Amino acid sequence: QVQLVESGGGLVQPGGSLRLSCAASRSMFGAMGWYRQAPGKQRELVASITRGGTTTYADAVKGRFTISRDNGKNTVYLQMNSLKPDDTAVYYCYGGRLGVDYWGQGTQVTVSS
Repeated sequence: QVQLVESGGGLVQPGGSLRLSCAASRSMFGAMGWYRQAPGKQRELVASITRGGTTTYADAVKGRFTISRDNGKNTVYLQMNSLKPDDTAVYYCYGGRLGVDYWGQGTQVTVSS
């Protein structure tokens, strides 16, 4: 059984920064990344990264967010800078292993003054 455990969410003021972490209990051979879901909206991809380090970002976060991963620690990170109120959402990490995607439980990020 594979588990993904997220950490690092919280309340931050506009313009602030947060770093999310997601640790998997087994090696993730496929892509890892982050989705988010705001109230009343569909879940959307924020960023993803392959095992080799190729990254993809949503247009809304390009230049502000940086995704990275440590394959030795089975962990993916999301550094979020210049946060905006529109970034408020529950952030979910995922990881691919042997053709199956696994998901974390979600962590709340709230950007508000």
